[in-house]
Amino acid sequence: MNTFLGSLPKHQYVWVDTQFTHREPIGFIPAVWFGLVSHPGRMWGCNVLFENGAIYRNLPLHALANQPGPEKNWDERLAQRWNCYGTGWSATEYTYFKGYKCNARCANDVSVQGIYLFTVAPVGDGFSESPDQSKEFTFVKLINGRFTVQPTDYLIFEDKSFTTHQWEWPRVFKRQTQTYSCE
Repeated sequence: MNTFLGSLPKHQYVWVDTQFTHREPIGFIPAVWFGLVSHPGRMWGCNVLFENGAIYRNLPLHALANQPGPEKNWDERLAQRWNCYGTGWSATEYTYFKGYKCNARCANDVSVQGIYLFTVAPVGDGFSESPDQSKEFTFVKLINGRFTVQPTDYLIFEDKSFTTHQWEWPRVFKRQTQTYSCE
C-alpha cells in the first residue's frame, strides 16, 4: 500500500498544458508522468518530469494530454468523476486489460473511447470499508487526446474473444451491500 504518493505502474509520456505550470503559458509541452498524489477531497495529483529536468507535482489530470493537440474543452468533471477520499492506495496494471479498448462515461454522460492504462484502489478509509461505496479507479488514455479516471461502473471494455455487447451500458447489476467472512 502506498500512502499519500507513489509511482505509476508504468510511466507515461504526456503533454502538459502550461497554463497550469508557467507564468507565461506556451501551450502544451512534453513531459513524463511518473507519480500520483492523493489528498482527501481533491483530484488525483499527477507528478511529471519536464525536459529541462524540473519536477512539477500535483497537476490535475485535465492538465495532461496524450498528444500535443488534444480536445480543448476538457475540465475537472470530464477528467475525474470522484475526488480522492483517502491517502492510502495501491496502483496496478491489470495484465488482462493491458491495451484493451474501453468506453468511459465521463461527466454529463459524455462517452469517449480509449485504452486502459492502470487501476488505483483506495484502501484504509471509511468509503473503501463500505461495500456499496468501495471503488477502484481506472485511468484511461482517450482517443480525444485526453485522460480520464473513472470508477469501474462508468466503464465498459471490449474483449473481442469474450464480450458480446455493442458498446451499450449494462443496467442489470446491483451494488454490493454486504461484506463476507468465512469465520
